[in-house]
Amino acid sequence: MHISRHKKIFICVLLFYFLLIGIAFYLQERKAPSPIETKEFHIIEINKGDSLITIARKLKKAGVIRNTWVFVVEALRTGAYKKFKAGEYALFPYQSADEILKILAEGKIYLRKVIIPEGATIWQVADILDKQKICKKEEFLSLAENENFVKSLGIPSTTAEGFLFPDTYYFARNTPPERVIKVMVNNFWEHWKKYEKIAEEKGLSLKEVITLASIVEKEAIFNKEKPLIAAVYWNRLKIGMPLQADPTVNYALKKFRRLYYKDYYRVKSPYNTYLNKGLPPTPISNPGEESIKAVLFPAKVPYLYFVAKNDGTHCFSRTYREHLRAIRRIRMARYKRLRAKKLKAIKASYSSNSTE
Repeated sequence: MHISRHKKIFICVLLFYFLLIGIAFYLQERKAPSPIETKEFHIIEINKGDSLITIARKLKKAGVIRNTWVFVVEALRTGAYKKFKAGEYALFPYQSADEILKILAEGKIYLRKVIIPEGATIWQVADILDKQKICKKEEFLSLAENENFVKSLGIPSTTAEGFLFPDTYYFARNTPPERVIKVMVNNFWEHWKKYEKIAEEKGLSLKEVITLASIVEKEAIFNKEKPLIAAVYWNRLKIGMPLQADPTVNYALKKFRRLYYKDYYRVKSPYNTYLNKGLPPTPISNPGEESIKAVLFPAKVPYLYFVAKNDGTHCFSRTYREHLRAIRRIRMARYKRLRAKKLKAIKASYSSNSTE
């Protein structure tokens, strides 16, 4: 079949036209952001061994890219796919394919915010990390309680307890526990630099300071009371009196709950400071800076006892007799409050019934 010269020119022009449209579409898809306008990012996990097609489909499903094949072609053309690194990525729908390729190739992995509160124990830290999927609880504890590993970090103890500095951290998912512990311990050393000389001048070892600070951290709710509580424990240590610190018994039980009189003498453990004089074998929590300062700069008071009120503060006493009186006063005040609350509820109920 003979095709005239004019038809050939027309077909060529038409093909060239479609080619231009195709190129324009490709360039637009490559550079243009998704039409979805949002400030929220999507977490996309790239697993080791994921194919380029699999990655593109994940991005398309999350609404991060507009066109799967444009992304694939561009990844192949630039060679960016060869540099993709496994991990989690925070990607926004308004980013272009070029930007996304650059992020994946440079391995700009999403870091999860992890808050370690003051007074958290190593078990509680392990729980936080496990829930955030930073590292597995068992693996973290295996290292945190490994004496050889702990000593390799310069810690004068058998566990990392007390030296995992409470702070806000940023870790990638599935970070090796060894790295997590090193980051937290290095943070501790940075803060300890401010107090090292002071401790030496006072004749206190690092372990003594952190162990007592860990108890103060568990006892005090308000920073203003920390120097007072530290003073009570220093006063007890000076006269050879047992610390009798409830949190040490809780630590022995691995459970922080309300204690009863029988617990103080039933729990056979070197951590039970009712049965053993002096400091426990290791810190019982990871104290913050205020508790460390309180131990180094305790209040100059003669108190030997304190009892918790019902508002988060404590009543301090010099003698055991004063202490017993304080306990009675607090119990009586609590009883009066509960009784008043009960009477108020009865009156309210009576008033409601009378109205009906």
